[in-house]
Amino acid sequence: MNEIETNRLAHANAYAEAALREEAQAITDLIPQLDDNFRRAVAMMYGCRGKIIVTGVGKSGNIGAKIAATLASTGTPAFFINPLDVYHGDLGVMTPDDVVLALSNSGQTDELLRFIPMVLHMNVPIIAMTGNPESLLAKYSNVHIKVWVRKEACPLNLAPTSSTTAALAMGDALAIALMEVRDFKPQDFAQFHPGGELGKRLLTTAADVMRSDDLPIIPQDMHLGEAIIHVSKGKLGLGVSLEDDKVVGLITDGDIRRAMERWQAQFFDHTVSDIMTRTPKTVQPNTKITEIQRIMHKYKIHTVLVVDDERRLLGVVDHYSCMI
Repeated sequence: MNEIETNRLAHANAYAEAALREEAQAITDLIPQLDDNFRRAVAMMYGCRGKIIVTGVGKSGNIGAKIAATLASTGTPAFFINPLDVYHGDLGVMTPDDVVLALSNSGQTDELLRFIPMVLHMNVPIIAMTGNPESLLAKYSNVHIKVWVRKEACPLNLAPTSSTTAALAMGDALAIALMEVRDFKPQDFAQFHPGGELGKRLLTTAADVMRSDDLPIIPQDMHLGEAIIHVSKGKLGLGVSLEDDKVVGLITDGDIRRAMERWQAQFFDHTVSDIMTRTPKTVQPNTKITEIQRIMHKYKIHTVLVVDDERRLLGVVDHYSCMI
């Protein structure tokens, strides 16, 4: 490695920072470009009775494939087609109920333009995403989303960098806007991702993970010295008081420690009712793990009780049970 190469390598972080700033600016510059065409595109995709067919060539094709995957996983049926494959049978998947989302930075990509007449012949509406509103693709489209960048992050201003980042961000903006319009919920997301960790957390309920056997039940009038033993044997760090099989109170090992510090020698004279929380946090058996985690985080607790509509104790879910 010669001296010039060594010197350039020493500035690698500076080059990277400049590229990241350039691409970040390219995304920020998209905001003023949002106009009524974006809203029309969202409306067209939302009203689509078929599929969103995303297409593009080269780097735009790579971005298009990711956009199609994001749409499909967030409630909008979509898939990617390479326009070159259309000539070999893939056109058969297209119907008049579909909408085409075509990506091209220049809007003049020859392979893509040769595909457009086939789409128009089938009366399939076209949403174009380009950096050139005067391009042929923009003119042939029903809606044009402008994704113009000042320059590429590439120092030669040649390699698709800022332009592909901007197109990817605009695709995400479309997907997110559609999620909001559809009122897409976490449980909807879980249905499209049932095999992943997130899907499991979104679909798993309290009934699936709660401990229901050998629960540490302690009477309200039990002295704290004896209650310590029951709490310890329960291995949950708590004890639950019931009356007519209904939850009336909860004590934790933290409650016990604080009571010891407060009362010291008189600690053993006190009973469970003196320190128990009379309104412990409870959930229903069908409560999702994600909601339980939200409750634990909000109230800074490590355990919730699972009860039925009559507040009868069914089980206990602790912090570790939620780590699935």
